[in-house]
Amino acid sequence: QVQLVESGGGLVQPGGSLRLSCAGSRIIFAIYPMGWYRQAPGKQRELVAQISSAGITNYEDSVKGRFTISRDSTKNTLYLQMNSLKPEDTAVYYCNADPPTRYWGQGTQVTVSS
Repeated sequence: QVQLVESGGGLVQPGGSLRLSCAGSRIIFAIYPMGWYRQAPGKQRELVAQISSAGITNYEDSVKGRFTISRDSTKNTLYLQMNSLKPEDTAVYYCNADPPTRYWGQGTQVTVSS
């Protein structure tokens, strides 16, 4: 069974930074492109950052230049460094493969507010 456990969220002021982590099953990290998704209240879940098994990254336009996705396949861990956070980044953040498997973790809440 695939397991995904996100952590690192919290409350931060606008302009602040957070680093999210996702620990997962080796089988998913070893093979698939991975992504960070987020879901804000009343909105659909969206992919905001993606990294291939070769380390090639892609970002949704609203986070380009502010977020950095990385992976450590030896530790089966995915990261999302988020800088210059804005109130509109407030959401629950999830990791999963891209395209996603049917297994979702509990997510980690990120709240950007003064």
